[in-house]
Amino acid sequence: MSPKTRAPLLPAYLIAGEDSLKREAVLSRLRARLAQEGDLSCNSASFKGEEATGDEIVTSCNTIPFASNWRMVSVSHVDKLKKADEMKLVEYLKAPTTTTVLALEAQKMTRSSPLCKAVAALGPQAVIDCSPPRRNELPSMIRSMARNYGINFTARAAQTLLELAGEDTVRLDNEVRKISLAHRGTDDVNENEVYALVARTAEIKPWEFVNAFSARDLNKCLLYLQHMESISPHALMAMCTTRLRELVAAKSLDARGNLSSLAAVLKTQDWRVKNHGAWARLFTSRELEQAFSSARDAEQRMKSSSDADQIFLEWVIEVLRPQAGDK
Repeated sequence: MSPKTRAPLLPAYLIAGEDSLKREAVLSRLRARLAQEGDLSCNSASFKGEEATGDEIVTSCNTIPFASNWRMVSVSHVDKLKKADEMKLVEYLKAPTTTTVLALEAQKMTRSSPLCKAVAALGPQAVIDCSPPRRNELPSMIRSMARNYGINFTARAAQTLLELAGEDTVRLDNEVRKISLAHRGTDDVNENEVYALVARTAEIKPWEFVNAFSARDLNKCLLYLQHMESISPHALMAMCTTRLRELVAAKSLDARGNLSSLAAVLKTQDWRVKNHGAWARLFTSRELEQAFSSARDAEQRMKSSSDADQIFLEWVIEVLRPQAGDK
């Protein structure tokens, strides 16, 4: 079987999206391919969109490569170019230099922008989407990163790293590499090793706290509250009471054998309530009833107190601790 034929190089590419690791990988592959065609040390130029002018970039693109077939011009943060400078590139792309590859990198670039349209007109592969993966895809991506560094992560270790480091793929890759250098033995990396080696930098999302609250995981709730500086206890209380109402509905429908109708009853999407049945079974009807009653009292105290955080914390502990005698 003959080797797969490479697609011909285009005069420009737009590498756009919030996944910085993916953007770096695309640029590295493009640079490596051009390096195979000739010496890039004297046939490349780099610009920053917040500093460069359109004339500077176009002049560099129009420069003929020296002792090479190709020249590479890269522009980072092209979404920060001034409008007039962006239009200089749009004009250039109407008749680009055939010996230059212009690599435009942007964190965000709308497809309706003149520059995006100009690049897209060069070919179906000219605009490279580097949108970040969905959060539920990241644990498997972390485990794949680990294998690339010669180690294996348990599922829980991957989830723990995500909770500690956040969703930035460059940060995740750096942390996995660091763990691979420190790991000893052939066992899989577990969550305890991740906790020992990774400092928390990601702030907990409110919905993560509410899910831990719903799962009756008091330890996780206490841990999460230490890393939620930008949300008020009043907002968290409102979110928790909303979730309690949903769990009451789930418990009622579950008792009637009609849990599958929960999404329709709550007028929401199925995926948003996929765990509600299991969570509702962790509470007795009496506990849910008492949680509402105590939430009302706690909210009143929070409004007139200078220590709303402490009152909310005490309420969470009261609700999540099993009540003696309840079955």
